[in-house]
Amino acid sequence: MSSRDGKTDITPPNRAGQAIGNIDILAMLAAGLDRDLSVPLGVQLSGLIQYGIALGDLAAGTRLPPVRELAERAGIAPMTVVGVYNELKRQRLIETRGSAGTFVAPNDHLPDLAAFETLRPAIDVLLHLGKDAGMGPAELATLLNARANHLRFQSSDGLKIVLVGHFPDASAAYADRIRPHLPRSDELSSTTIAALEAGDRPPPADIVLTLANRRAEVEAIFGPDIPVMGINFLPSEETRVRLAGLTRQASVGIVSIFPEFMALMKPGVMRYAPHIGRIEVIMADDDGLESFLTRADVIIYATGLDWLADRTRPDQQAFEYRYAPDINFINQHVLPRLDALRKTENAKENQ
Repeated sequence: MSSRDGKTDITPPNRAGQAIGNIDILAMLAAGLDRDLSVPLGVQLSGLIQYGIALGDLAAGTRLPPVRELAERAGIAPMTVVGVYNELKRQRLIETRGSAGTFVAPNDHLPDLAAFETLRPAIDVLLHLGKDAGMGPAELATLLNARANHLRFQSSDGLKIVLVGHFPDASAAYADRIRPHLPRSDELSSTTIAALEAGDRPPPADIVLTLANRRAEVEAIFGPDIPVMGINFLPSEETRVRLAGLTRQASVGIVSIFPEFMALMKPGVMRYAPHIGRIEVIMADDDGLESFLTRADVIIYATGLDWLADRTRPDQQAFEYRYAPDINFINQHVLPRLDALRKTENAKENQ
């Protein structure tokens, strides 16, 4: 041990008998973060510390770098370091000793070193196999992370999720689209705003998903204790295919049911059918609807207006402009939110 400014600086020897000082630890942790990996930097930092502890590079009593110093050196947010330290404290791998700082906890709380040593040959084999297949460590880490997420989803504690939409059939279809991407133990049901406002009892829910522009209404129905998350939607694959297949000469009539969606439907049609030159838009309750329908070769109607298909002539096309949940949004935003909620619920149960 050495004393500096009246404070004790613990620099335990590593397995080679060399002292690891605080500056060396800081350099090791900062240099170990790889921004080319898809794994979040906070997860990487936690893994570096856990791995260092398990392999004896960070022995019991080792003082870890202060939060701000590590954040600045590693180029990450201080709150990321705080989150990592707090999680490692929860696991009893590290501990805070008042103003002295944060230290590796006594050995009786540390993971089994033999278990990590057992995994080392398998890790080496994986790296060699990846190299033979033309894959680098970053690509292997991405695959490993994806596989770990898949296994985690299959064994996670179930949540009750409710999707709230406008129309029963469409809401059920949205739920069917999302369900394969959830853990098997999660339960996803659907309902509508109209049904809830008409007096239907809200289904049991740990979290509610809905259209982003209806979030405030749904929050008012479910109350402040149930989190409500707005999700993104895209035109469905069937809608995009039908739009792309329209002939250049066709005149298109778009019928909307909600005023706020009226401005969105025409740009949506133009995006997937840029070759169409004549497009008109009207609201379903407009007095001029009948005349409007006679002028168009193709009628594209909003979800909830299925009856319009029966009002068209034999020589007209008519199809629904249906949306579907954006699965990229589900993967990038909804699943992490569910994971966070799952951890919170587990923590409550263990108190």
